[in-house]
Parts: sequence; C-alpha cells; structure tokens
Amino acid sequence: MDHVVREVQQQHLKKDLPSFKIGDIVRVDYLIREGKNERVQPFVGQVICDKGAGISRTFTVRRIVQGEGVERTFPIHSPLVQNITVERGPINKPRRAKLFFLRDRGGRSAQL
Repeated sequence: MDHVVREVQQQHLKKDLPSFKIGDIVRVDYLIREGKNERVQPFVGQVICDKGAGISRTFTVRRIVQGEGVERTFPIHSPLVQNITVERGPINKPRRAKLFFLRDRGGRSAQL
C-alpha cells in the first residue's frame, strides 16, 4: 500500500525546481483564480522557513508591505505555483535554520 502512495506522489513532483536557501530573496509567481478569471500574482520576499519533504514540502516567504510584515506559505509542488526565481542571496549568511526572529524586527533590521 505504501508503495502505491509513493508512486502517485512521484508523478506529481515538479522536476525543475530552483535551489534556494533560507535567507534568499525569491519571487514566487502564484496563480490566482477569481471566478472565471485567472491571473498570476508575484510575491517577492525573503525565505524564512523551509519544512517538509517530498510532495508536502513547503516554504514561507516574508515581506514588508506598508510597514506591516506579510508572510505566505507556499507548497513547492503545487500546480498553482507557476514559477520560483531567486532574485538574490542574503547579504549576511544566516546562522539559523528558521528566521522567525525577523518577525520581531522592523525597518531595515528585518532583512538579513
């Protein structure tokens, strides 16, 4: 039974994923459906969390919009995630696996 589940999951995995790390600034193009209309909305921010494995792997992107922190968690292998591009790496190399401490910061100190 477990073998059958793995085979189905392997069929839905994306093959061409970019390699990004915690602290990288990424652009995620996400497909949004509003009634009959579809559009691609970009979300640019810093990767603060990466968790899971296989088809259930997710990552969290954080950005600052009008002084407020906005976080969004994306499943990597979702068909709604159209494209992931790495804009740039972090200025300072992170020393943590999860960057949740950035939530308490504001302004320029909220970036690595």
